[in-house]
Amino acid sequence: MLDVKRLRVLKEVAATGSFSGAAESLSFTQSAVSQQIATLERETGMPLVERNARGVRLTDAGLALVEHADGILARLAAAEDELETIAGLRGGRLRLASFATAGATLMPLAIATFSREHPGVELSLSETEPDDAIRMLKGGELDVALTFEYSTLPASFYEQDREDIDLTPLIEDPMYIALPPDHPLARRRKLKLADLAAEAWVQGDCNGICGRMHIAACESAGFEPRVGFQSDDYNVVQGLVAAGVAISLLPQLALSNLRDDIVIRSLGKDGPVRHVYAATLSSYRSPATEAMLGVLTGAADDYRASLRPEFAAA
Repeated sequence: MLDVKRLRVLKEVAATGSFSGAAESLSFTQSAVSQQIATLERETGMPLVERNARGVRLTDAGLALVEHADGILARLAAAEDELETIAGLRGGRLRLASFATAGATLMPLAIATFSREHPGVELSLSETEPDDAIRMLKGGELDVALTFEYSTLPASFYEQDREDIDLTPLIEDPMYIALPPDHPLARRRKLKLADLAAEAWVQGDCNGICGRMHIAACESAGFEPRVGFQSDDYNVVQGLVAAGVAISLLPQLALSNLRDDIVIRSLGKDGPVRHVYAATLSSYRSPATEAMLGVLTGAADDYRASLRPEFAAA
């Protein structure tokens, strides 16, 4: 039986008039092209190309085979197009949701890559907090949602919300301490939460997941945080820190938009961590959803590779 890949090589030799031209077009080596043609000649039992000083030309058998190859390859391309349409990768839509910091870092990379690879799929993105995203996912309003779980909150905190949900791990997102530059502890490279027991803090809503993480982390370090300000907007948080009225915890994902008038210090391995996931329904994942999960995993790898050394090593 004739090999389709070798038919493509013969077709390219015919189109370019040389092995070197076919090799460049196909991103092969010239030796690989020569081997493919030699194998195809053995399969057909007759010479398909003639070599001369000007390059190569096809024999009558080679010309006949290329003529059939054109039809075969066209039919295969049509079949692939139809299968991709059925698979949902040449049409349809994919509804995405992300929390803010991942929406500013991971999601743009993933959306750009996915759109290049599957331009026929319509993508939409909404900024949605994890609890709401899981609810919308279960309600059929979303296909993929970026969510997270904090290391300082018990697994039982998430179990009910995560029923019937698959979580694909993407990144570990450690929390850092943000300090004003003139803070007495700003010169230390690493800190412990216990070092900050007397400080005034700015954090998220105490009843929300971020606020509860902060309180749990501080209580685990032996103190209850003195929360003077509350905000879920990391730009507001950084502004208050820069003004010298509070300190805060900032996730690594938020450091891509870092002010130059605050200082970031690591809490080391004992600091709180956000485990970031791509959430999908357990019952069914469309081919487009599967493709996006692969793209998001690649985007997470690219994000890690782009981290500033002082953050990547923390």
